[in-house]
This record gives sequence, C-alpha cells and structure tokens, in this order.
Amino acid sequence: MPKKGGKIAEVAKETQAECKRPKLDTAVSPSVLSFESPESLFRSLISPIKEEVFFRDYWEQKPLLVQRNDVLVAAYYQSLFQLAHLKELCSQGLCYGRDVNVCRCVNGKKKVLNKEGRVNYMQLKKDFDQKKATIQFHQPQRFKEELWKIQEKLECYFGSLVGSNVYITPQGSQGLPPHYDDVEVFILQLEGEKHWRLYKPTVPLAREYNVEPEDRIGSPTHEFILKPGDLLYFPRGTIHQADTPQGISYSTHVTISTYQNNSWGDFLLDAIPGLVFDTAKEDVALRTSIPRQLLMQVDTADCTKKLSSLLRRLADRLENSRELRSSDMKKDFIMHRLPPCLGCDSDPLTPGGKLPKIDSKIRLQFRDHAIITVEPDQENAVSIGSPFVWLGW
Repeated sequence: MPKKGGKIAEVAKETQAECKRPKLDTAVSPSVLSFESPESLFRSLISPIKEEVFFRDYWEQKPLLVQRNDVLVAAYYQSLFQLAHLKELCSQGLCYGRDVNVCRCVNGKKKVLNKEGRVNYMQLKKDFDQKKATIQFHQPQRFKEELWKIQEKLECYFGSLVGSNVYITPQGSQGLPPHYDDVEVFILQLEGEKHWRLYKPTVPLAREYNVEPEDRIGSPTHEFILKPGDLLYFPRGTIHQADTPQGISYSTHVTISTYQNNSWGDFLLDAIPGLVFDTAKEDVALRTSIPRQLLMQVDTADCTKKLSSLLRRLADRLENSRELRSSDMKKDFIMHRLPPCLGCDSDPLTPGGKLPKIDSKIRLQFRDHAIITVEPDQENAVSIGSPFVWLGW
C-alpha cells in the first residue's frame, strides 16, 4: 500500500517546476468532485455519505462501501488513470521498483516479477497477459494532474501526508496475499471489476504492514464487487485481499492512503522530548541526578514512583502552558506535502504590484498551504532563547 508523502512530494515538486514529463490529460470527463476547498473535495469524494456520519460511524472503526451506479461518476473515475496509459508512460523512462512493481499472489505469498532497470512496455504486457501479474504503479499523480489535485486537497483536509498507487490486475488473478496496512485507505474503482474480501483486524489500527495467513483470518466480514465509480474505505489494520473475477478482462483501481505514523502515540514520541527539555530549564526536580549506578541495573522498579511523579509535573506544565514546541511531525508534513497544482503555468507564482515594505500587508495566495510555527532559535536557544517565526508551504 502507499506510504506517506515524502518522496512522492519531492518528485511531484520537481515535475511541477520543470514540466519535463507530459501529463496524460486525454479527454477528461466533467469533474464530479468539488475542488473549491479541501472540505468540499472530501465531501464530494464520499458522497452521498455525510461528512459527520463518516467520522462518527466509520473513521478508524469499520469499512464503508459506496456503490454509486452513476454513469457520470464512472466516466470521471476512468479518466483518472487507465490501462491504456501505460504504453505512453513506459516511453518516459519508468524504472522497476521506483515507478512500477509487477507481482502476483502465489500460494498465499507475494511473488515479485520485476526485471532490472527500465520498464519495457512489451515485457510488461507479456507479464500482464501471460503470467497474470498485477501492475502496481507508484505515485500516479506525477503524470495525472487530476490525481495531484485530489491528493493535494486531501493533504490540506487531513493535515497529513497522502500517498497513492494504481493497481491493474488481469482476470482470474490476485496481486497481493491477505494483509493489513498502517494507513487509512480509500479505494476508487476506475476500470473493470474487483472482488474484495475484508476480515476482522487481528491488530486494530495497526502501526505496520503485515501479511496474514489464510488459516488465521477466518471468514470475511465483508465481501463484494467494486465497479467503476464505486468507493471503498477501510481503517488501518483491516485485513483484506482482492482479485479480478473470471470474465472481467482486467481491473484498475487507485488506492489513496493517509495517516501513516500519525497517531497520538507518534505525537507523544515527537512532542515529549521538547516538553522535557523546556520544563527542565525551569523545574529543578528534572535537573536532579538519577541514583548512582542506575544505568548499570537491570531492575529499575524502584524508580517507577519517581518517574510517575516527574510525568505528573510534565502534565501539569502542559495543562498550564497549553503550548508545545513545534514538532518534527509538523516540519515533515510542511516539507514533504504536495504543492498546489499549477501545471506548467507559472503566472500564479509571479509577484504583482509594488515591492512590499516592512509595514506592508501581504496576502498569502495559497491559504491552505501556509503554516506559521513559533519555536526557539536552535542556534541561539541557550544564550538568547528568542523565538522566530517559520512560514512554510
């Protein structure tokens, strides 16, 4: 499944800046999604399910299946990515591993059929037709601006990095064994049909990817067929497997994922070190020495009461200050998220009017991409301790 944005965003920024790779903007159907705002995009994505219903009843709790049977939605979804696009894409220097994975589920295990180096379309087609291999295409938004716009708006909506993969599976075949992921998953069915089976999590809200053997997962809790225009959501940890039924030439779907390493536990791991550092500067209790030879002991049970007391002092400080030093999670999100989708048009980035002065009012064009964070100046934190403002998008 897709990982969080990082390299996805980096490649996307390069693509947008240089515009070297042509986008696959063939005849695009009228958008059934609303790009007016991140909120309107998400609402239209899960429609007709209401936003408040989704987060109350489904988010991190159970799967949601939206079967639309709408010709307009199906046509729009098919315009996002198609099997027919692969031939042109392969001429642009795609590489195995980085851009494309070729795999198949054999006896409950994932068999990777990647070759070395660049992807040859005829070889890829041969593996697809004769070996019944699934084609996994990474970071499709690099080549399809509509997908870029969807991901960029979702990153603004969730405040979390968003990744995507396209999966193309021939009839009577399955690409991946039963497994669960560490991301919240949204499936958009683009072409053909896909048979899905979902199972009760063995690790609810899992923090890592894992393959589960058939004899452990039991019977499916949900089983259905996705058709073009349908949407499926399921929480991280949901065990799943999918195949293209016989009689259906192939299936294409895009998996959009988010909230990887974005839990309260991750936030605590990120925020507590800064909280301890700041508190220790003011609270002498955190500056007193640990017992002699503590680091040489195996059993440190005697220290638990002291540690509990110190943690309570940290909690008291947090409640009173209501501030946390800017976290690495926030910086990672700012640095690696997708920029606004501008295509090859640089006009929106060209400043207009007079040069600003120190007292001028500045209007930020991309409001959803502007994040102001205040934190101590790392270079002068000890001697000066003055804060500075960091603006990133």
